[in-house]
Amino acid sequence: MSDDPRNAARSHAARPAVFLDRDGTMIHDANYLSRLEDVRWFPYTVDAIRLLNRARFLVFVISNQGGVGLGMFDEAFVGTVHRAMAARLAEGSATIDGWFHCPHHPRAILPAFRVKCDCRKPKPGMVQQAQRHFAIDLDRSFVVGDKSSDIGLARNVGARGVLVRTGYGESVLAHETDHGESAAFVAANLMAAVSWILLASGHPCVDGR
Repeated sequence: MSDDPRNAARSHAARPAVFLDRDGTMIHDANYLSRLEDVRWFPYTVDAIRLLNRARFLVFVISNQGGVGLGMFDEAFVGTVHRAMAARLAEGSATIDGWFHCPHHPRAILPAFRVKCDCRKPKPGMVQQAQRHFAIDLDRSFVVGDKSSDIGLARNVGARGVLVRTGYGESVLAHETDHGESAAFVAANLMAAVSWILLASGHPCVDGR
């Protein structure tokens, strides 16, 4: 352990974060979303993220976008989707602090994306990318998603995992009970997940005021 006072200051300034999966958690899963018009929001997403903002959590989106490697869409399209989503959130006074995605896939048809990366969930690469730009207290952080890879990511970075029943969540609970059991909490949806996170973190007010 270093005695460098700068490290102590950085640790003191570190904030807890909530790392959100995108498809199936924030928006409906379109099975490799490839058209902007297919973005369909869950009705509570903007409110849920605004609550996290007001509770002083850093909020990041971390999304496996293997469709890039599979040739279904390019990385520019992922950026287009995220800019459109950020604009919609801003209309509701909600903010994402960083958007991260993994374009790789083990069966990618494009060789550049058929690699053993460190960013495809449940590997920790996207969280590590966020750490390079923000002081994050992982011990007080959460990962929210609808797949076992999201819960695995939480375990791999030392955060608490919250499994939502939307998207593939019900299937995970039915067929991969070990991951359901390893989640810190199983929530009906993102708003229920955020309500639990706020209560677990000492923020009892969840009505958006």
